[in-house]
Amino acid sequence: MNIFDILGPVMVGPSSSHTAGAVRIGYVARTLLGERPVYAGIGLSGSFAATGSGHGTDRALIAGLLGMKPDDMRIPDSYELARREGLSFRFENVRLSGAHPNTAVLEIEGESGHSVKIQASSLGGGRIMIDRLDDTDVHCTGENPTLIIRNQDSPGMVSEVTGILSRKNVNIATLQLYRDKKGGLAVMVIETDQPVAQDTVSVLEQMQGIERITYISGEEV
Repeated sequence: MNIFDILGPVMVGPSSSHTAGAVRIGYVARTLLGERPVYAGIGLSGSFAATGSGHGTDRALIAGLLGMKPDDMRIPDSYELARREGLSFRFENVRLSGAHPNTAVLEIEGESGHSVKIQASSLGGGRIMIDRLDDTDVHCTGENPTLIIRNQDSPGMVSEVTGILSRKNVNIATLQLYRDKKGGLAVMVIETDQPVAQDTVSVLEQMQGIERITYISGEEV
């Protein structure tokens, strides 16, 4: 724990969990989409649904989708800015069994037609956890350099990916594996001790069986 875990992030208030955390959820969702979003369907669960409006959770999520950080003074004006930038959105309250009280589900579509669905929770102090990516359970904070690799579930895939990272002198801090079914879609979540260069990401993208790679530098959150 460091001093920022105790004091909380530099942010536009009023709440680190309902406002700063929500901005970061929106920002990471935009990063995972990989392009400018044009539509967002957002479900609010638990206390996000009950008290989020008063804490500005809805505006904070939209601000993150627009690429704002928690200390951006434009957060209260995110609705109007979204309309100017061509981002339409819809909110609804949802019930999620077993989810953290501060949870949002975002289904977003980009300008090219690409879409992504994430479920993420705000843990307090501005920290977040990505709980689901599309239809696969994942658990990562995005606080460290992180590769999220979606690939076909086939033998040797993990060995090939880790071998490339080793040859590129990238040290793996944690590695988590998820899949929807045997032989289906798998997801690797790899946190590293140092930034991953774009040329390394490009080499991984050229591997057979790789569907998509998203890199979170750690600076997003």
